[in-house]
Amino acid sequence: MRSRERDGRVGAGVAQEPRRFYDGGTLPSEDGPGEPPDPGSDPRIVLERHAEEDVELFELERRIAYRDRHLGELLVPADAHFRTDLTSVPALFTWLVPKTGAHLPAALLHDALVAGRDDPTSYVSTEGHVVDRVAADRVFRDAMADTGTGVIRRWIVWTAVTVATVFVGRAVPWSRAKHWSYRVAAGTTIATVIYLGYSATGDLVDRSWPGAVDVPWMGERTWWVEALGGLSGAIVLPLALSLLWGRLRMAGAIAGVMLAVLLHVTLGLAAIGATYLALERLARRSPVLGWTLAATVVVAAITTFGLVTLS
Repeated sequence: MRSRERDGRVGAGVAQEPRRFYDGGTLPSEDGPGEPPDPGSDPRIVLERHAEEDVELFELERRIAYRDRHLGELLVPADAHFRTDLTSVPALFTWLVPKTGAHLPAALLHDALVAGRDDPTSYVSTEGHVVDRVAADRVFRDAMADTGTGVIRRWIVWTAVTVATVFVGRAVPWSRAKHWSYRVAAGTTIATVIYLGYSATGDLVDRSWPGAVDVPWMGERTWWVEALGGLSGAIVLPLALSLLWGRLRMAGAIAGVMLAVLLHVTLGLAAIGATYLALERLARRSPVLGWTLAATVVVAAITTFGLVTLS
């Protein structure tokens, strides 16, 4: 039986029902058939850590059971080969969505429902449903509501997995033409927001950058009026671009606004992260050079501090 949910629209707003998550028992093994699910018991997340080529992965020692509003009981994982990195969030954004927290059961469920680039899905639907990628994203959003995850965070996370589905998702319930229309809409939104953000930054700092265009909602005004104009544009324009996304316009609106508002923060964090990784690599490969660089920075800081203070 294949899920018939379309474009993630089913279950757009749900009330928290914590008892939808419960202990899924254990997998069958050579020692026996395993423990059956127990709807009367809270879910028990028991993880075994594995480090594979500097990548931290975890194996679930017990199953998680979730009774979805449309698909019935889902058990994850399906076998002992399943591995997860918990909540799949780039390091740059763990300040916004941490690896673990209230949303963790939902994240583990979603990891098992969707196939990775090299890994198969790993779930059991006791009602015989085949859960496509779009339905899995909707299940994720509803399951986060059931764990008590905040409204804003769960819609941001749902948007992130929906964008991933648009670009790299397999087993989607869309025609090839529809799938490519979503990809074009997403690509257009991302490119437009980045280009206008580049132009708006030049306008704010009064620099004429190569290829930039004049941004009329900022113009030649005082800096704080320009900043307010830029912020309003970072909200209004992505909302307009989201109309290109059709039935996924909610994801388009959230993705566009988040990208526009957090563009400079993300670039700053990326620069800091890249600097840290470069210094870490330098310290690991050449400790003497690392200590020399650190000493140089300290001496330069002390000198600069003294000169500025005494001037």
